[in-house]
Amino acid sequence: MNTTQNRIERIKNNGYELDFGTVFNHAFENYKKIALYGGLVIFVFFFLFSLVAFGILIAYFGSAATLEFLKPENLKPEALSLSTLLIISAVSVLIGSLLSPFTAGLIKMAYCAERDEEFHVSTMFEFFKAPYFKELFIATLLVSVVSSILSAIIDYAQIPILGFVNTLTVTLFTILMIPLIIFGKLKAIEAIETSLMIVSKQPLILLGLIIVGGVAIMVGLIGCCIGIFFTIPFMYSLYYVIYSKIIGFESEIEQEETI
Repeated sequence: MNTTQNRIERIKNNGYELDFGTVFNHAFENYKKIALYGGLVIFVFFFLFSLVAFGILIAYFGSAATLEFLKPENLKPEALSLSTLLIISAVSVLIGSLLSPFTAGLIKMAYCAERDEEFHVSTMFEFFKAPYFKELFIATLLVSVVSSILSAIIDYAQIPILGFVNTLTVTLFTILMIPLIIFGKLKAIEAIETSLMIVSKQPLILLGLIIVGGVAIMVGLIGCCIGIFFTIPFMYSLYYVIYSKIIGFESEIEQEETI
């Protein structure tokens, strides 16, 4: 059993301590190191991805039909047919799963910044390769499918507030899923199960951190909404720090065990 698995086993049996203020301050200090670079990378990636997606839609449906479909009044759920909603949901889940290694790259960027290691654009795409891509894709796909099914049930029941609760709950209990795959080298199912177990030990503190992180990101909406690209990296710093404080990294865990 490696050191990460030893640490997970101890957490399972004995739990762990986590201080809200310490984690938040640490995440903010880390965020300051990656805010500009990470924000620029996210902005450029989003811009290029939007161009490609828009180009595919125009090539497939034609410019007139695409522009008509993208009108705000035509994108309301009540204006869409069931088949269209299902297609949009399926495409969203697939795209989100395919892009999960990019999220992993942003968390790795926070890791590099903490250690004053150089990080480049290539760092963002480091996990689009074996063995990480498969595990990240499967884990994200499974979580997204479950979340989408729950959202569909909630929409059918017409209880909007439960939609927010569903999103927040899924985000909370899978907060360590990606870090456990890229740092802990866990398989997809194991990473999901371990994240659920760890979060269940300290759900209120972690929930508070997620909510504060979400509020911090929303501050970026000030200034023509462009600023949000530069506040989004805070959440990835938060993911990194939470993993660092709870699990730690192989060399750090080994040092602790020798003390």
